[in-house]
Amino acid sequence: MPTTPDQLNDLIRRVAAADRVAFSGLYSATSAKLYGIVLRIVKRRDLADEVLQETYIRIWNNARSFDPTRAAAITWMATIARNRAVDEVRKVRPVALDDVGGVDEIEDPAMLISEQMELTADYVRLQSCLDALEPQRRDIVKLAYLEGRSREELGQLFGHPAATIKTWLHRSLKQLRTCLTT
Repeated sequence: MPTTPDQLNDLIRRVAAADRVAFSGLYSATSAKLYGIVLRIVKRRDLADEVLQETYIRIWNNARSFDPTRAAAITWMATIARNRAVDEVRKVRPVALDDVGGVDEIEDPAMLISEQMELTADYVRLQSCLDALEPQRRDIVKLAYLEGRSREELGQLFGHPAATIKTWLHRSLKQLRTCLTT
């Protein structure tokens, strides 16, 4: 169900007024995208399901704080989902895929939601903007926001202080935001 940014803003405004029908519509319009974000970070479907549920609880509880002049509705919701997923990853270290047998044998022949998302125009546009970043900074952004790595971990991995990583992330996100809005 394609939904415009204005329609999402309206749904969130109605959710802030405790409108359950609007919440259902908001969930229908955004859950696939948010699930893809969460799954990329937590890498476990069972955990992704829990994190997604908690994400929508936070959206319900914090809808009044949404300001459409500060961020797009989907960006606001994606940030909540990402932060919740990163919190979960930091809380419980996931088991390495090598330690789990049969992980690569997915019984459902349908394409994963995350794979479907990669085919969307938004993904293509984002990938183009990411490609415009310097390679090392692109890697840092992907590790931070897709895998939930901390600035300290990234600093150790790339041989720079965490403060430098923080600055690079800030500048890279600013560059991405500019690229995505033009």
